Amino acid sequence: MAEGGKKLDQVAEAAKQAPGRGLPPVHLWTPAHSGEIDIRIAPDGSWWHEGEKIGRERLVRLFSTILRVDPDGTYLVTPVEKLKIQVDDAPFVAVRVDRDAGEDGRPVLRFLTNVGDEVEAGPENPIRVEVNATGEPRPYVHVRRGLEALIARAVFYELVEMAEARELPEGPVLGVESHGAWFPLGPAGAQRP
Repeated sequence: MAEGGKKLDQVAEAAKQAPGRGLPPVHLWTPAHSGEIDIRIAPDGSWWHEGEKIGRERLVRLFSTILRVDPDGTYLVTPVEKLKIQVDDAPFVAVRVDRDAGEDGRPVLRFLTNVGDEVEAGPENPIRVEVNATGEPRPYVHVRRGLEALIARAVFYELVEMAEARELPEGPVLGVESHGAWFPLGPAGAQRP
């Protein structure tokens, strides 16, 4: 554990070296060193290192800012190294949604993630719903650069309450609007979750 903890601290220190404020430009970095680190993001959004939950919220938030999705997986990326991690579902969880009127008067859905990201659903940050093998919806909202947040069940219930039905060729579908885009949530005839 001591060696793993040292590696975790090294990654955290490298992440702090990111220039400027806000999100670091991980999409521009091409570090020479690439490897893996035993970090796992569980379906509930909790972060684990070598089988132990990372309890330092500030560290999890810091690491969340240096996440990048590449074709072969999800990585923590710093200017000096790129470390592959395991993500069981989505790296974030949307834990809150608010609906307001945008500047143009149309609805805007604002999500808050478990790591403090705020994202407005719209054409650049779509909402999508997958249905698993048991027929349960698995809703997601795009956060940034291919990274998504699983929409928590309670938040999805709120979306369903906000939803309106539209008639589509396959029948009536419930959906929500944000920034002028409409996102289907599921058939209008289905029971609400």
